[in-house]
Amino acid sequence: MTALDHYHARMRRVLNHIDRHLDDDLDLDAVSSVAAFSKFHFHRQFKATFGVSLHRYVQLARLRQASKQLAHAQGQSVTEIALDAGYETPDAFARAFRQRLGQSPSSFRKAPDWEPWLKAFGPLNTARSKIMQTTFTSDQVTIHAVAPTRVAILEHHGDPRTLDASIQRFIAWRKAAGLSPRTNPTFNVWHSERRPADPADYRVDLCVGLADDQPIDARGETIKLGEIPGGRCAVLRVTGDTHNLEPAALYLYRDWLPASGEEMRDFPIYCQRFFLDQPELGAAADLFLPLR
Repeated sequence: MTALDHYHARMRRVLNHIDRHLDDDLDLDAVSSVAAFSKFHFHRQFKATFGVSLHRYVQLARLRQASKQLAHAQGQSVTEIALDAGYETPDAFARAFRQRLGQSPSSFRKAPDWEPWLKAFGPLNTARSKIMQTTFTSDQVTIHAVAPTRVAILEHHGDPRTLDASIQRFIAWRKAAGLSPRTNPTFNVWHSERRPADPADYRVDLCVGLADDQPIDARGETIKLGEIPGGRCAVLRVTGDTHNLEPAALYLYRDWLPASGEEMRDFPIYCQRFFLDQPELGAAADLFLPLR
């Protein structure tokens, strides 16, 4: 084990400790001792490693646990869940919950909106993925005959740093048009590298599937109709952090494809995003590599 591997193992021990002790004291002294790091430096080490502060990470983890309790633990009152999450009053919990999720605790309990939930807790998945890299194997790749899909497309063309704004516009348009992810699948089609030499060359299509005769209402957006063609595809499923699918794409191109003897078809790599059967478990993405 290299020095870096040993360091990451200590940090993974910290995250596992936080997961198991969300109801306990998770101050700087307690958590730094788990990794055997000096408390005088640990808060900087944690943020440098995970991109969020220890306090923020614990706060998000507790709020996520509380949201799951609201959705499933009907025997617990909102006040009990708020206190378990470390909030001194239900009002403080409600303000934090609404600010993060856009719903009050009581409305979330009645009808959870899982899409903003996934976005709100994305920093937790992103933080964990920094030192818990997913590895892929050939038995995770399957070959499917995929039917063609008619889609409505919002094109993003330009600096990847502005992609999130395009995604938010796409989500707002899709909601206004009544195109729910439950009934109309969501796709991303990549026409460029994730980080091209010139950021202006970055291009990705944000797509939503449509029935053959389903009309679209652009509602002020530049939306066009298109099609994801049918054909044979190598499919690799990614769960957990699906914001960065580059490791999965690299595995398909660099490892799976040369060993498979297959040849690529003339259409870009793309993915379909969807919720798992239990939405609180997160989202998943099927990555499609078109084959001849």
